[in-house]
Amino acid sequence: MIIIRVANSTSIFYNKIMTSLENKRIAIICDWIKDWGWAEIVLTQLLEIFPDADIFTSVFWQQENTLFDWHTIKTSFIQKIPFLNKSHKLALSLRPLAFESFDLSAYDVVISSTSAESKGVITKPDCLQICYCHTPTRYFWSHYHEYLSMMEFGVLNPLAKWIMPKMIHKLRKWDFCAAQRPDYFLANSKNTATRIQKYYKRESTVLYPCLDIKSIPFSTQKEDYYFYAGRVIPYKKFDLLVETFNANGLPLKIVANTKNKLSHYLTQISNPNIEWIYETDNAKINLLHSKAKAFIFPPEEDFGLVPIAAQAAWTPVIAYWKWGALETVIDGKTGIFFSDQTTSSLQKSIDLFETMTFDAFAIRKHAEKFDKSIFKSELLTFIEKNNS
Repeated sequence: MIIIRVANSTSIFYNKIMTSLENKRIAIICDWIKDWGWAEIVLTQLLEIFPDADIFTSVFWQQENTLFDWHTIKTSFIQKIPFLNKSHKLALSLRPLAFESFDLSAYDVVISSTSAESKGVITKPDCLQICYCHTPTRYFWSHYHEYLSMMEFGVLNPLAKWIMPKMIHKLRKWDFCAAQRPDYFLANSKNTATRIQKYYKRESTVLYPCLDIKSIPFSTQKEDYYFYAGRVIPYKKFDLLVETFNANGLPLKIVANTKNKLSHYLTQISNPNIEWIYETDNAKINLLHSKAKAFIFPPEEDFGLVPIAAQAAWTPVIAYWKWGALETVIDGKTGIFFSDQTTSSLQKSIDLFETMTFDAFAIRKHAEKFDKSIFKSELLTFIEKNNS
């Protein structure tokens, strides 16, 4: 495992690399483009680097997003299948075939941004194929039993729980085979690099995903509330926050970009000190980051860009002591950790946090290490080095 630590490239060097790629046909492959999350932020940065790249994905449901107005987007046959095209999870058994069916013979460089099946595309022998891996497929490998116990198919859950164990062996075999197709793996964290080695037997280079740090507002005028934001799905641990803050009575603001049965249930059982905000406007979310006394990050994430956004806003983080957060939060300097995903453990860290002070400038300075300019220059450097 190698970790990229290259300083920002000069404009001359950047232009030199871009010149060497200007006659190359480039394709970017995504698992799906449906909701808007951190994988899609990585996609936006790839498109900033390669504005003429074509996009291939299983399904596309961001037609109103102006980001894609000038890009060629090629979807798989799943896009045309009613019901399955709106629920990519139900199309699980079809996605391997969908990505293998894409004709990429016209492309010189193929970059997959993936946590699922898009790394399985097939390219010509002289094509440079790079996989930017957010994690080996969680529902096949590291979190299979967790996903099996918390299916999200509603009335189809019993059927899914019956079918999945019968399919998983073949799906794992395909996923391992697909992981041998890229020429190189880039991992979004040291944690992910370890999983890539364990499940795919591949070496990888760590290249942290980044944000446009300079665009994130910051403030030393903090208000009296804690903050969390994300998709309301089981492993994000919104339930842990509700349970903890129902008990302690402290003010908590939660931005949820998903309305589902879980969010409805948690909203119903939340005490008045917990405010639920269904908001997807980045400006509003950034403002809430900047005014919060602390951002709480309870999930076990492969990396996690949200704590970086909080730190860019001069806001310390209270994070679960595991996986990606260990690479983005400095204990005692830009935040603190709690050891277990339990109410008592989280409350102990909140109590400690209430007695501490933090240097806002040091927090922001740390976040600047994750600026998108670094991601762009280091990715281009990697491609230039390996593009023969």
